Amino acid sequence: MPLKIETFNNTNGGQSFFKAIGHPLAVEKAQKLLQQMQHCQRLAIYDPVGYLGTFYELYDLRSLKISGIYVQRYEDLGREIAGQKAHLITDLSDCDGLFVVSFDSAAKLGHIRHLIPKGCPVYSLDDMRIPDHLLTYPQRYLDPLNFATNFAFFRDEGNLHTRLVTANYWSGYSGRPASLWCCLFDACGKRLADWTQELGKAYSTVTVDSEEIRKRFQLPAFCGQLFVHVVGAAGHDIVKYALDTLSDDGETLSCTHDANAWPADFYAGLPAPREDEQVILWVQNSHSCPIPAGSVGLNVMGSPDIAWWTEALPGFGSRALDVSRLLPKVRWPQQLEIQAGKYFVRPRYEILKKASGKRHIAHANVERTDLKPDPQIKKISSHFGKGFILPAPLLPTQKWRTIILPTPMATTQTKLPLALEIYDRHGKKMLRESFGVLSRTDSQSIDVTDLLQKSDISPDNHFGHVELMYDFDAGEEADGWLHGLFRYELRDGSHTAESSFGSHIFNTVTTYKNQPLSYRGTPPGLSTRLFLRLGSKGLDTHCHLIYPASKAWIPLSATSLQLMTAEGENVATKPLQIRCGGSHYWRASEFFSPQELMKAGDGAYIVIRDETCRLFGYHGLIDSSDRFSLDHMFGF
Repeated sequence: MPLKIETFNNTNGGQSFFKAIGHPLAVEKAQKLLQQMQHCQRLAIYDPVGYLGTFYELYDLRSLKISGIYVQRYEDLGREIAGQKAHLITDLSDCDGLFVVSFDSAAKLGHIRHLIPKGCPVYSLDDMRIPDHLLTYPQRYLDPLNFATNFAFFRDEGNLHTRLVTANYWSGYSGRPASLWCCLFDACGKRLADWTQELGKAYSTVTVDSEEIRKRFQLPAFCGQLFVHVVGAAGHDIVKYALDTLSDDGETLSCTHDANAWPADFYAGLPAPREDEQVILWVQNSHSCPIPAGSVGLNVMGSPDIAWWTEALPGFGSRALDVSRLLPKVRWPQQLEIQAGKYFVRPRYEILKKASGKRHIAHANVERTDLKPDPQIKKISSHFGKGFILPAPLLPTQKWRTIILPTPMATTQTKLPLALEIYDRHGKKMLRESFGVLSRTDSQSIDVTDLLQKSDISPDNHFGHVELMYDFDAGEEADGWLHGLFRYELRDGSHTAESSFGSHIFNTVTTYKNQPLSYRGTPPGLSTRLFLRLGSKGLDTHCHLIYPASKAWIPLSATSLQLMTAEGENVATKPLQIRCGGSHYWRASEFFSPQELMKAGDGAYIVIRDETCRLFGYHGLIDSSDRFSLDHMFGF
């Protein structure tokens, strides 16, 4: 059974309560609180704001002798909570202990002090607060900025290492200091180490390197997850980062980005293996409670037949789930749906070549349960031009193949009217291909390189970009949540990377619902601030910037590439112009001299800034042998 907790909704955004009671430092205090309440023979529970259901899902209350559950709202009278029917708090009967399921509980207690039996001990969620020095706003415990937290896949074993890099954009919003509290868990959910590090001044970078952490704390090899908590968060409570996976021999070079901090019921976009591949889904428990056996499953997209994983997983534990163990007959381009039950955040998957052992890592995406087809999306096309578009790189065709797999990302999506348009770097449309109406069970991969070759078209300078969009000449069903997986392969087959993302309306001043999306504030989002981390130890950084436009916008971008030190000091700034509807593929070493890059030093990064338009970017690391990584960028 899935967890019955609310982690995110599209009206209020992310929920902080489940984070507050599931924080690693709160878990220890919760166990002590439960042990104390076990001494009560008639424990009454007061649930004034409706948090008991979530608490009950994440903590085992069977050892408590509960005499009654009480609520404040008349509308909740008789509702079943934690296996019992609720009574009104005014009917509180004799008890020898009272548990108030609320943080900042003083006011709630003041209202009912006259109802509590004399001498009755009172417990509350305040007994499991994390230390105040880890809170941005101690006076408002459940403020979302108190729980700017996330998880990262983190490994240091054999010759494989991981490195998390982000920028202190929070101090850029607030002007106040910020810090990072980290907690490392091994595969069994055991806490290996925890530490705090200052984030420096605004827009300085922070790097958490698995090799350095392993040496610092004298740890054995590990493959688990890193919990990160930003103290002093401002602007928003999302912890964004780039995560690189590297090997000592250089054969593994891969990157993904943040884990999207709210566990979901379903994820999708997990590709099935080719004959020569093994696909591993990393199941990493985001809660302190175990994942029971049979709670995580896989099914072919559109199929009702679910193969359930029969193993249990301890709190904060990690396991590598071989897709072929559950679904031995699935093959690319089939794609899989993950039955996640709100047990974990957006998961990583890893694809291994059986013969060479080479691997790359990517992530699945949240599959929405709240969307329905929106007939307005077709109607707005006269005002929004192409409307929702999903842009992705067409990497230089003499080196790479570009392959697209459309991926359903809403449980209600049954039909997808789809078209693909291919543009050269100047924004000239080279080809449009309609795929008609794809059903939920269709898994149709599109080899863009083959399409161009068959059409005898070569992009100018051999690169450009592609856009997936709705084809309303073929069908009308659209929900605005168009997604695709984009796979890039060196032509000799020696290295692969992939990324997935969703569609948006780009670069129109007219708005529809939350589009064009803005990173902060209300739409329209019409400016760019992207984070581009730089490589080290012989690794260059490559970047593909796209200037997508649903309707004609400013003809040329006014983009600046700002080379920054790890401390956030500007070393050099270079201009870049991209035509509206076009793109530019470049390397850091092409724009900045060796002297400038050396002056920037370790931990340097580039801010891609444009105040005139919204750019969409993909980035990665690349070496002299063209081994590479690629994923979409994050903005702040």
